[in-house]
Amino acid sequence: MSADAPFDVAVIGAGVVGAAIARDLARTEARTLLLEAGADVGAGTSKANTAILHTGFDAKPGTLEARLVRRGYELLTRHAPGAGIPVERLGAVLVAWDEEQRVALSGIVEVARRNGYDAIRPLEAAELYAREPRLGPGALAALEIPDESIICPFTTPLAFATEAVANGATLRLEAPLQGIAADAEGVYALATPHGTVCARWVVNAAGLFADAVDRMFGHDGFTVTPRRGELIVFDKLARPLVRHIVLPVPTRTTKGVLVSPTVFGNVMVGPTADDVPDKTVAESTASGLRGLCERARRIVPALAGEEVTSVYVGLRAATEHGDYQIRVDPARRYVCVGGIRSTGLTASMAIAEHVCDGLRDAGLALAPRDDVHGVRMPNLGEAFPRPYQRAELIAQDPGYGQIVCHCERVTRREILDAAAALVPARSLDGLRRRTRATLGRCQGFYCVATVARLLAEASGRSMADLLAVVEDASR
Repeated sequence: MSADAPFDVAVIGAGVVGAAIARDLARTEARTLLLEAGADVGAGTSKANTAILHTGFDAKPGTLEARLVRRGYELLTRHAPGAGIPVERLGAVLVAWDEEQRVALSGIVEVARRNGYDAIRPLEAAELYAREPRLGPGALAALEIPDESIICPFTTPLAFATEAVANGATLRLEAPLQGIAADAEGVYALATPHGTVCARWVVNAAGLFADAVDRMFGHDGFTVTPRRGELIVFDKLARPLVRHIVLPVPTRTTKGVLVSPTVFGNVMVGPTADDVPDKTVAESTASGLRGLCERARRIVPALAGEEVTSVYVGLRAATEHGDYQIRVDPARRYVCVGGIRSTGLTASMAIAEHVCDGLRDAGLALAPRDDVHGVRMPNLGEAFPRPYQRAELIAQDPGYGQIVCHCERVTRREILDAAAALVPARSLDGLRRRTRATLGRCQGFYCVATVARLLAEASGRSMADLLAVVEDASR
């Protein structure tokens, strides 16, 4: 087939959902394009996820979201170990702090059972404090959700995109969709700043901008209102203070603020939930951070004495609807995947499965390939052996024993590997999501010059370019 021939499917957006869809399509005979407006995979909403692998126990029964979160949990739990995606099954406790919340627990149990999750069970206060001894005083009761897990929000979209590319998909970065046109045969010309590409089908997984892309295709079914979520990450010395994911009793408007360990060995508190007008600005606020600190002290008082490593802010793609906005338009050869909020990380593989089924039902031939290549990503989880701890790796290449980022124990060889990966690190922001370099206590104060020099030499980019990207990412 000519290199100029139209792609069978173009996926707009390389967040965790778009990358998962491209992965599934690349496992078929379809020529697949993954088009991303930003400079890297998973660098938008996906990177600021709360990093919980949800069972779906609390989803609204009967919704598409409930079904896909449940299915996605099964698929991703099974897929993660082989792909090198860090997952830790810590379980969660959902805590009632007052009588009104305690009464609400029975309704949450009923919702969980309607969603097919029967492992949920009540805990009296004594058992709760036995499980979480550093919890603040005054908790009345709780629910145990033993299968809730923590996951790496960085590795997941990178793993999906890497597998897509390994199986022949084309990835184009810094290529925002600027306009569309269709010829007489229904082939779309997709205009980007770097030229026009053609595709027979388009899948809109554009996240915060999914509504704008949807309108390009003649639809007006939803509007994305960015919902800002601020999160605080505490130092690794705080990790022994929390054993489970500590969840609040949700309200009608928000699931509330949680306290949770991370797969990197930290403790996280958040997120806030504030609707904002601008899809391009994700900045922390004094009031938001102050509120998170107050909640953290209430839930785990000892966190008040711990150092804060970093603050993250993400914008979620909230809409006026209470469910995912996924639909197939066979006449226009178009699929919309909109309104995917924080549960999209968990549901990503199920959303991809659902979209591919919809494409087949609409008449697109998606014959499975018999030469599919799997991938295994470098495992960044603190609960798993890291390269500096693996004598066999160091024997093969001493670079795996040469630590250059001491806060996160990242080695010289890991930096070089990330620069040479199939979907390589092109900036320091991209490097930290592939290796954890500069992600730790000093936030790169001591190692950034060395790390940037290594990445510059390996990638052919200038030090000034790499440092400018880090400054932009830190704002």
